[in-house]
Formats: sequence, structure tokens, C-alpha cells
Amino acid sequence: MTTLIKNATIINATQTLKANILIENEIIKSISSDEPKADKIIDASGKLVFPGLIDMHVHFRDPGLEYKDDIITGSMSAVAGGVTTCCPMANTNPVNDNAVITRDMIAKAKKRGLIDLLPIGAITKGMGGKGITEMGDMSEAGCVAFSDDGLPVSSSDVMRSALEYSAFHKSFIINHSQDCSLCRGGHMNEGKMSMLLGIKGMPREQEEIMISRDMLLAKLTGGHIHVAHVSSAYSLKLIEQAKKDGINITCEVCPHHFTFDESELISYDTNFKMSPPLRTKSDVEAMRNGLKNGSIDVICTDHAPHHTDEKFLEFDKAPFGILGLQTLVPLTLNLVRQGVISYNDMARLTSKNPAKILNLPNKGEIKEGFLADIAIIDPDFEYVYDESLNKSKSKNSPLLGKKLKGASLITIKSGRVVFDFPNVVA
Repeated sequence: MTTLIKNATIINATQTLKANILIENEIIKSISSDEPKADKIIDASGKLVFPGLIDMHVHFRDPGLEYKDDIITGSMSAVAGGVTTCCPMANTNPVNDNAVITRDMIAKAKKRGLIDLLPIGAITKGMGGKGITEMGDMSEAGCVAFSDDGLPVSSSDVMRSALEYSAFHKSFIINHSQDCSLCRGGHMNEGKMSMLLGIKGMPREQEEIMISRDMLLAKLTGGHIHVAHVSSAYSLKLIEQAKKDGINITCEVCPHHFTFDESELISYDTNFKMSPPLRTKSDVEAMRNGLKNGSIDVICTDHAPHHTDEKFLEFDKAPFGILGLQTLVPLTLNLVRQGVISYNDMARLTSKNPAKILNLPNKGEIKEGFLADIAIIDPDFEYVYDESLNKSKSKNSPLLGKKLKGASLITIKSGRVVFDFPNVVA
């Protein structure tokens, strides 16, 4: 099976190129000005051809919480957002803390065939924060990293062991940066806004303290620590300093943390309730500057579906979390339109860098010999992100029903069209 994408404007991290792309079976066969015959032809005139996006941080709720989402609907949400590779976190039920669950998750995704699913295994057994998991077995089964995301690893000794063992198995640790002793039952960022709204707040220092500890443990062990969902300006300063000192540290930011600030909570809309919480305008500006100057390595979504009944509660009773896979492209394109990053930066942050961190040698670029994972994006396409387009079982996005600009109109996974706006291809 051959597919020709003609009149392509190819966006890689380091280069923009106008050419035709010939795909043969799963692989990019050639990139040239030639227009060879093919079984299928896609005209990409006026569109941008990105390498398939890689989301290092999602929650698919499978196994055990499939009423919120599952691997199938999560995969559908991903390809509808131009994402061809996803890394689901371990806070499932049962927890993904052993090779059996890891293999089952991968097998379910392969059976549907929409994305590559690369699980993040739990750091500790049952995410209990004590004994670490059998990282070697789980790595062999397909886990690409380890995290108790949703819960921090509070014990410094356990985190030290986790960094040492993960490094031995050529993997790395993603920690949920939160000092729980400072949470105090908080539900939003602590400050003037939390006082005004009468909602218990969490100080940003809970994030900053944990990042400080983890960077020092990475310094001690030589292990790789990846900081999830950075949200505080000072957190980013700590990470920048750690990088200058040669500590093996990388970090990610989510679109909601470079788009929205705590003032959105004036409406008490629980769809804006997330962990870490939305912070101040200055924190949002710091995230944007971090993307601009390169101190932030990755953009990911922390796609966290919750059933409508769970979010339709008083603010302090509703769970943390927001959908993100289908709004990743339009929110990131907003940064391009505003001059914060370039299209090439977008490819670097959403594909090239994640592939490098996850050690995926045939992903992250539109390149001859690489896997044909491709997102054909129209940055000017306007549409209403409504329930007919939403592929998740859940609806917890403040952008649902809103007009958005920019979308992946065609998503290709391993040479096969898996999404063609607005319908997923069987």
C-alpha cells in the first residue's frame, strides 16, 4: 500500500520544507519534488504536515474506570487531536504496577490500531509510596517510564531508589511534584483569588519544594527526573538552574497552564479545577517564556477525563482534571499566532523532544525511513468543539461548545489514515 501526500509544507523541529511525501506501508519512503504514482493521494495544499504528536502524559482510566474513558475512546480522542503516540499514567484500578497489566494495556491498543500506546508504570506497588515496583519486568513488558502521578512519592529514600533503579534499566522517573503536607485540603491556587472566592488554596511552594528535592536526588543518583505539568514561575527557575548545573532533568507544561489563569474560577466552573491548579497571570507568562526560551522541553495534555456527574458537584467536592487531547493543537497554535513560538518550535515541543526523551528513534520527524506517523494540520480551520466532535466518554473541558481555530484534519498512523475530520476511519 502506497500513499502520496502531495504539495506538503513539512514542519520539522529544525526545518520547514515544501515537498511530496511517499509512504510505503508503514514507512516514509521518500521526500522529494517527484510525484510518483500511489494507491492513495492526499493533497495537502494550504496545510501543514507535522510529525505525529506524542503525548507523554494522559489518563485513559483503563483498566477499572472505563466509565470515564478507556483505551479505545482515549485512542480516538488522541488521533482526533493529531496525536499518534500516548503514554497513559499508572493510576488505574488496579494500578499498572506489574508486567501483566502493562501487556494487557498495550494489547488492547494494538487491537484497535489507532495509536502506539506506551504505558507509564507505577513507581511504587499500588502507588502506596513504599516499595518500588519490578521496573525491569515492566520495562521489558513495554513501560517507557515510571510515575505515581496523581500522588507524589513523599519518601526521599524511596525516590532515591526509584531514580537508581530506573537509571539501571535505562528509563526515568516522572514525579507528581507536590508536598502533600502543604496541601491543607486546598482546591485552587492559594492567594488573593482563593480568599475572594472562599475556596481553600494550595501554595505554589508545595510544587517548588518537591521539585527542589527531586532535582537534588537526581544530582545524587545521576538518574533522570522529568517534572510533570510545571505550573509555577519559581518552579521553572529551579529547573533552569538544575539544567545549568548539569542535572539530568527535563520538564513539561500543559496547554491549560499556558492559556488559563486562576481568574477563570470566578464562575466556580469545576472544569477549570485541576492539579496542579491554575495559577496567576504572571505564572502563565512564565510558562510562555519557558516555551519561548527552550527551558521547557515538552508540551503534553494531562488528559484527565471525569464523568459529568463527578464534575457536577460543589467545587470542593469535584475531582481535579481536564480533557486535553482534542484541544492540544488549537491551544498550542495560539502560541504561534501570538509570536511566542514558531511552527518549528511546536514540532519540537510536541513531537521531536518527546521522541528523544522516550528514546523512540523512528518517531518525531518527517524523515525518510521513519515511521509514517503524520498530522496534517490546518491552522486556520475554525469549528465548534462540540459533543459531536468530542471522542471522549467524558465532557470535562471548559472549551466544549466553544469556537476553536486549528485542527488536525487528517491523522496518519503507520501509513494508515486513522482520522479524517470529523470522522474516525475504521
